[in-house]
Amino acid sequence: MAAFSRAQVLSLYRMLMKESKKFPAYNYRTYALRRIRDAFRENKNVSDPKTLEVLLNRAWDNLAIIQRQVSIGKLYTTQKTIVEEQGVKKPH
Repeated sequence: MAAFSRAQVLSLYRMLMKESKKFPAYNYRTYALRRIRDAFRENKNVSDPKTLEVLLNRAWDNLAIIQRQVSIGKLYTTQKTIVEEQGVKKPH
């Protein structure tokens, strides 16, 4: 059983967030970001080492899934949604 430090957990969180921001599709991107934040907030007070190890192993598996899905998503073009286009100002 490996002991996980706070720095390792934060590093994993940052990697998940960074990789999720690469989703080309807006809906997948926002869902993944929201789900990661919610899961880490929900489990921030877990102190049992076995439970923590299970959760972190699941997070590592999810990171691999996100990386794979981002790669697949980049193979196909998607149209930007209206929400994504609001940040771009159009000339009058």
